[in-house]
Amino acid sequence: HWSEDLEALFGADIREEVLGRAAARGRTDVIDHLDPDSVRPSVELLSAVLSLARGMPEQRIARLRPLVKRLIEELARELAARLRPALTGLTTPRPSRRPGGRLDLPRTLRANLAHSRRLEDGTVRIVPERPVFRTRAAEQSDWRLILVVDVSASMESSVIWSALTAAVLGGAPMLSAHFLTFSTRVVDLTDRIDDPLSLLLEVKVGGGTRIAAGLAHARTLVTVPNRTLMVVVSDFEEGGAVDGLLTEVGSLVSSGVHLLGCAALNGDGTPRYSVPVARRLVAAGMPVAALSPLSLARWVGERLRGATR
Repeated sequence: HWSEDLEALFGADIREEVLGRAAARGRTDVIDHLDPDSVRPSVELLSAVLSLARGMPEQRIARLRPLVKRLIEELARELAARLRPALTGLTTPRPSRRPGGRLDLPRTLRANLAHSRRLEDGTVRIVPERPVFRTRAAEQSDWRLILVVDVSASMESSVIWSALTAAVLGGAPMLSAHFLTFSTRVVDLTDRIDDPLSLLLEVKVGGGTRIAAGLAHARTLVTVPNRTLMVVVSDFEEGGAVDGLLTEVGSLVSSGVHLLGCAALNGDGTPRYSVPVARRLVAAGMPVAALSPLSLARWVGERLRGATR
């Protein structure tokens, strides 16, 4: 492979840099040659790898998991470092690995899949080296964040940022987070928020856009409207009747839910969305803005601290 010649001529670092850029620009044939330990993480590269993985059988996906895992971990770590200052002052403790409540079995299983062992009789045993416990603080979270994320064909980069942001915000004190995806149907992936790798591999990108259906499902999760933050991430190219979408928005606004529309951003951070539909949503009571994950975290932090709408 030409990547071997590249390494011989210029060294391993240049090789990984060139391969990473090539993969991010759509050269999927080089992805198998990337070294998970030395490749430079980027949303573009992660998007390319995920797009390739979604069309693969599980056996080939298993070979890509170390690469996807490293990319997600590095990007999430960088994002968390930027978002934490926006969430300062939210002091209710929420330990997740410290005993203090009931065992959270689903999260414990997901957190320990890497420690599974196959026994001689063929059964698989998972060794819980990292148990996850429910905590009183987590159970008493009195604010709810519902992320409603468009996964139509044009939304890959925004879906990645949404998943990473949800993982960070989901660990904030006083806040319970939900993650819904929609195209022409709605899927609730809330149980995977703390595992962005699993979430992103589960997301099916493609299809049309039915924002009204996403909001209708999200409305069923609202228990205390004035302590609910609902964030819609979309290009707002509504495929159904816009009047139906406006009716859903009006119902949520009148109930007291804190609504925010986040315009889709492409890979270089440029907003890309339907301005006419966005204007009608703003008139119906839902602010729409092209927000970075940091700006979104600030918006969440302000409301959790009791800032006025």
